[in-house]
Amino acid sequence: MTTTGEDSAMTKQRVAVITGAAGGMGRAIVAALLRDDIRCYGLDIEGDALSGMAAEIGPEFVGLRVDLTDPAQIRAAFERIASEAGGVDILANNAGTCLMSEFPDIPPAELDRQMSLNFSSAFHCCQAAIKLMQNRDGVRKIINISSNGAYNFDVFDPPHYRASKAALDTLTKDLARRFARDKIAVNSIAPAMTETPLFKVVSDEVLQAAIAQMPHGRAMQPAEVAEWVRFLASPAGDISSGNVIILNQGRDVR
Repeated sequence: MTTTGEDSAMTKQRVAVITGAAGGMGRAIVAALLRDDIRCYGLDIEGDALSGMAAEIGPEFVGLRVDLTDPAQIRAAFERIASEAGGVDILANNAGTCLMSEFPDIPPAELDRQMSLNFSSAFHCCQAAIKLMQNRDGVRKIINISSNGAYNFDVFDPPHYRASKAALDTLTKDLARRFARDKIAVNSIAPAMTETPLFKVVSDEVLQAAIAQMPHGRAMQPAEVAEWVRFLASPAGDISSGNVIILNQGRDVR
């Protein structure tokens, strides 16, 4: 029996790149995508953690140690992915942090690092990934992990963190419009309080006050947010593009 090109496309394994893969949210995203038989490449500066993940998960996960503030390292990682996998179907820009100096006393180096980790890394990954998405089948996906802090000014986030996530959402909308006819869908997910290692950047008093504002009385879990990444990466997410999807238990409805 012969197979058609359409049958071959249907059975072809999709390839995803997840940045910040060794962190709490990154691990959850990897686990969610693996359940849909997607081969995952994880990019992170924590090489030992990536090696541990690869040993635990097996050949469906490949960890690449990458300093995501270095565009040259990003290019090299995507060149390797192109060589090994032939292309990219999904990019989840998850890497980021929240640096906590207060305005007006934010050092220039901290501002640069905040923007580099949260925005510039995603920008450079999008540049590399879109080139590898061009000849892939179906609707390809870019999913940016933003934050409620990009628009909710009642919470404690510092201004350089807010600015980095707002820039990411603007990139989402621009790329969604720019590549719509190429069938590349681009969305942001903007979670509120989610239990990740970033909890450690604030005092327990500030943390508990923020959690108390959540309608369900608890922080969200990485696995819950990761399921939204999985949804957008699935065929159900094909018709969604240019959106900032707010996840906050209804906290900010006015």
